[in-house]
Amino acid sequence: MDIAIVNDLFMPFEKLDRACLDRGIFFGDGVYEVMRSYHGRIFALDEHLARFQRSCRQIEIHNVDIGTVKDKIVQAFDKAGYDNAKIYFHLTRGSEPRNHLPSKNLEPNFFLTVNSLSEKAGDKETGIRVCTCPDTRWKRCDIKSLNLLPNILARMQAEKKGCSEAILVDDTGHITEGAGSAFFVINAKDKTIITRPLGPEILPSITRAAVLDLAQKAGLIPLQQPVMSGRAARADEMFLAVTTKDIVPVAEFDGQLIGSGKPGKFTVALIELFRKMVRP
Repeated sequence: MDIAIVNDLFMPFEKLDRACLDRGIFFGDGVYEVMRSYHGRIFALDEHLARFQRSCRQIEIHNVDIGTVKDKIVQAFDKAGYDNAKIYFHLTRGSEPRNHLPSKNLEPNFFLTVNSLSEKAGDKETGIRVCTCPDTRWKRCDIKSLNLLPNILARMQAEKKGCSEAILVDDTGHITEGAGSAFFVINAKDKTIITRPLGPEILPSITRAAVLDLAQKAGLIPLQQPVMSGRAARADEMFLAVTTKDIVPVAEFDGQLIGSGKPGKFTVALIELFRKMVRP
């Protein structure tokens, strides 16, 4: 008889809950999205859905109705009733006994949560500490897949150093992005804001795109080019772009103060522009 154990409970294999056979559990075989709301309105919903649809296509999950996904998101958000909410959802290829090659025409599994969102007090005013870490992720970081173990390990290493985020560095010494964020530096003298160009090495961040749209209003010239970690350490200003926190200033990079060690004037200007953009 085929058997299974779930924690301490023995059972016949055929009695297993379908959720225990999810390919997302076995292989990380799925994709996800995180979005947020401001003042009772979901921010960049269509942009997040477009990225989600692209991720699905890239891993060959085709039987997904994006209109239905959008309806579920809106309904769940409305029922939760939060002005400022974090919305997480993922889709896996489906459930079946473990085998690397999936069966044809599996029915995908969908999961969603809505939680109240509150930011860590003071981060925007004081800035955070970050440290570099080797980028050991796979070669398709443009897909928002469930395979996040390298990100988790990097974030754990950063925490051990008293840092809030790990900044990932590739084999050539160039920064890709944060373990859970897009990465920006600002050079005040020439008024440039620099971030890595889109490609398979980084996620096409929705907040990143919003920041680039706001840059000129802040008097900055956007440049999309790789940045060496050593050059980044000498930047006048540095910040991260994160869905749940939008713009987060960086005060210290690998133990070295960035600028004066406080959020710079351009970063502060971008924070205020972002706040205005999301106000009702």
